[in-house]
Amino acid sequence: MRQRIFSFLMMNLGAFLVSVNVHFFLSPNNLATGGVSGLSIIMNDLFPGLSLGLFMIIINIILFIVGVIFLGFNFGAKTIYASFALSFYVWLLETVAPMSAPLSDDILIQLIIGQCIAAIGMAIVFNQQASTGGTDIVALIFNKYFNIDVGRGVLLADLSIAMSSAVLFGPQVGMYAFFGVILNGLVIDYALQQFNSNKEIVIISRYSDEIKSYIVHELGKGATIHTATGAFTSDEKEVITTILGRKDFTKLKGFITQVDNRAFITVHTMNEILGQNFKRLA
Repeated sequence: MRQRIFSFLMMNLGAFLVSVNVHFFLSPNNLATGGVSGLSIIMNDLFPGLSLGLFMIIINIILFIVGVIFLGFNFGAKTIYASFALSFYVWLLETVAPMSAPLSDDILIQLIIGQCIAAIGMAIVFNQQASTGGTDIVALIFNKYFNIDVGRGVLLADLSIAMSSAVLFGPQVGMYAFFGVILNGLVIDYALQQFNSNKEIVIISRYSDEIKSYIVHELGKGATIHTATGAFTSDEKEVITTILGRKDFTKLKGFITQVDNRAFITVHTMNEILGQNFKRLA
């Protein structure tokens, strides 16, 4: 229950951060950087009678209906919730903090700051095994019927929205929107790497029993042990392999320094780990 509550709060935090970008940075500058928010910015300019948040809710409903027709009901409850939470937060910000003009005359710095905030929010949502929907559904349809990779499909859909804004708002705004799509993807990848910053540590030491005991009993982690033979000495040695987060690795490194400052250690950053106590395979 505690984990579910934490996941629920993190999804709301992520959706709120994305909505901050949409309301304070993208919408006032007409920057349609892809996704439902970008499409809603375009629609809001064409049909100004409805608020941006309401347009996002309507478009999300339409996309989910289209998704059910072409894909079946293959959307997780978290994704459905996150997509509508984002729309609600945009509507809420429009109500409590309306924007009559951009925050500054410098569109580029607003785009960079806003996209970084949104990318962190998206990474938080992705880290809870959810997404904010939108162009993800279009990408899944492309993948099913045209065999286009999902990641590429999302990029194509977002770039199409960004480039269409050039027709409506002018080439300068369109180029900024195009740059925003690329920037958002790069920052999301970086943020996700920080959230999942696990390291594979390989240790060879004369005091392997003490190190194994520390990993298992003090850090509460597992390890794999195998025997290796040195090329020069032909001595058999135990090799300890374990996967730890940044904080636990710092603790382990301090312990090894105390017991064996001549230990041999290699460290590899892991982009993704599946199975057992890590991310589920499905």
